[in-house]
Amino acid sequence: MSDKLPPEEHAQQKLPPEDESYISEEKQKEILQKYDPESNTRDLSGMIKHVVFFGLLAFSLFQLYTAIFGQYTAYIQRSIHLGFALSLIFLLFPARKRKGARHKVAWYDYILALLSVGVASYWPIMYDDLVFRLGRVTELDLIVGILAVLLTLEATRRAVGMPITVISGLFLTYAFFGPYFPGFLRHRGQDLESLVQLMFYTTDGVLGTPIGVSATFIFTFLLFGSFLVKTGVGQYFNDLAVSLAGNLVGGPAKVAIFSSALQGTISGSSVANVVTSGSYTIPMMKKLGYKKEFAGGVEAAASTGGQLMPPIMGAAAFLMVEFIGGVTYWEIAKAATIPALLYFTGVWIMTHFEAKRIGLKGLSPEEMPDRKEVLKKIYLLTPILAIIVFLLIGVPTMQAALYGILLTIFVSAFNKETRLNFKDMILALVDGARTALAVAAATAAAGIIVGVVVKTGLGLSLANGLVSASGGNVLLTLFFTMLAAIVLGMGSPTTANYVITSTIAAPAIITLLMLDEPVGAAVPLVVALSAHLFVFYFGIIADITPPVALAAFAASGISGGEPIRTGFIAAKLAAAAFIIPYMFVLSPSLLMIDTTWPELIWVLITALSGMVAIGAGLIGYWYRKLNWFERIITFATGLALIYPEGMTDIIGAVLFVILFGIQWMARDKKPSKTAQA
Repeated sequence: MSDKLPPEEHAQQKLPPEDESYISEEKQKEILQKYDPESNTRDLSGMIKHVVFFGLLAFSLFQLYTAIFGQYTAYIQRSIHLGFALSLIFLLFPARKRKGARHKVAWYDYILALLSVGVASYWPIMYDDLVFRLGRVTELDLIVGILAVLLTLEATRRAVGMPITVISGLFLTYAFFGPYFPGFLRHRGQDLESLVQLMFYTTDGVLGTPIGVSATFIFTFLLFGSFLVKTGVGQYFNDLAVSLAGNLVGGPAKVAIFSSALQGTISGSSVANVVTSGSYTIPMMKKLGYKKEFAGGVEAAASTGGQLMPPIMGAAAFLMVEFIGGVTYWEIAKAATIPALLYFTGVWIMTHFEAKRIGLKGLSPEEMPDRKEVLKKIYLLTPILAIIVFLLIGVPTMQAALYGILLTIFVSAFNKETRLNFKDMILALVDGARTALAVAAATAAAGIIVGVVVKTGLGLSLANGLVSASGGNVLLTLFFTMLAAIVLGMGSPTTANYVITSTIAAPAIITLLMLDEPVGAAVPLVVALSAHLFVFYFGIIADITPPVALAAFAASGISGGEPIRTGFIAAKLAAAAFIIPYMFVLSPSLLMIDTTWPELIWVLITALSGMVAIGAGLIGYWYRKLNWFERIITFATGLALIYPEGMTDIIGAVLFVILFGIQWMARDKKPSKTAQA
């Protein structure tokens, strides 16, 4: 719900004071600023601190006002949203990561902030004139449009990072120099006036659909997440996870998985999720006996999976509604539910086998919290459950978020420790706006990409190119698309990640699945959802896929492990994520669309059995250690079960039963070693 939590919220994790692995507040902030551009803000003081504070508050109040009383026209709503974001980014985010730059605002940033306000005011002030001229661009329009694009790119570089900034710049270059590109990439090109008109004077560029979603649905859910955080729900996720899973085999690793899945409902950043829950779970795992890289890998894999977790999915679900069209928010959340649960099940299985392999128990009774006391605060989760119910019964998305905020305030009043006073609510509004800055910049930059793709037809050209390169082979096309999504997703936040991958990579899958349909035929919902979720999954998995595995690198900063090795372990633990998307493209039953319950149950049984076999093969342990030959056979059995085809399911099921029987009869009956403190 929140693209990331405010930096001060990351420091609320509690560890035993005697634990030498305790992650201090300063260390958490250092890790966030190193790996999460969205946290690389200035520590301001004096008058400018108050200016920024009230600017953020005004941003939230404007968004709340339009959410309650109705939005302005698209151009005005989006340009004001963009103006707030750009001006505040230039005041909060330094141009370079220097220590001296963190405590004062450079003179040129004041100029950039004022220019941002001027550019954002252009549409509200000149609205009638701009609409009347029907796309004819004056010299002043041209200057303002160029400034809008340049300011957007620079703000995105500061608040989001270089990857999406570079990609947006390359797309602008592609639009301008189209005639000079080879083969299917060639197009007639755009002159400067046409390009500026596209980028700032239509709803296909900077002010396009992505920022439109940011200025409406996403912002209200960011506020909801911010209010929820103020009640202490982040720490409660950890406490609940420990009370339910801490005493199981390899307990702290399972706590990390459970906690990160819950954190994913209020965090839209893999890195922020790692630091939030990892500062608590990674030291626990190391204390129990897990190696540094494995502890970091578990947390990175689990935290990245939080972005795949319905109902919010890192705010990408809102964008899917707009991009796919003809689909409700609830249909997307429902379709993503089983794949997300399979993902976490896969990570859970592999950590369980690793704990059994090296002989680790869970936490001792003395280390476990009082479960009854923890469950007394279960009411803190009421707003999250209520949001799901609201969406299920058809309450409009923004209205559901507003109800969620009101319910959070109401629920918090039941306990003095969680009660929100007036100051807390003001801070929640400010923190919510702060988290929205990077989202607004990212979606504005993503709008540049979308605009170029729409204008030049690049998406269709790339789709045809990928399908042609694969010879129309389904698995090969999916493999090429997977690689494209992973590369495009590296270093990008969730919202921008989805916009990029869905615009560039998803059309390849849609083109492939529609080859046998008449030209111009409507794309079925199941095809569109399969394609969009496929690229979304692999774009997110880029966070744990070396060489640019930001979530794994952040986890290694906490664990002290080697970053690249941590990334490879995280990718291995998340092996399910590299298989599940193929499953729901080849067998859409997993998306719960146009399927029967018997079909769904059979697919789930074979998928879960396959994950057990794959996990055992990769870890090298089931009920006892596996030799290299057994690992290969077990892994192959898992693949056969997961591949959605009748004969492979039958062969896999027979092999699974045989392997299970052999493992059970020859199981390792020695008790696990007690965890070393």
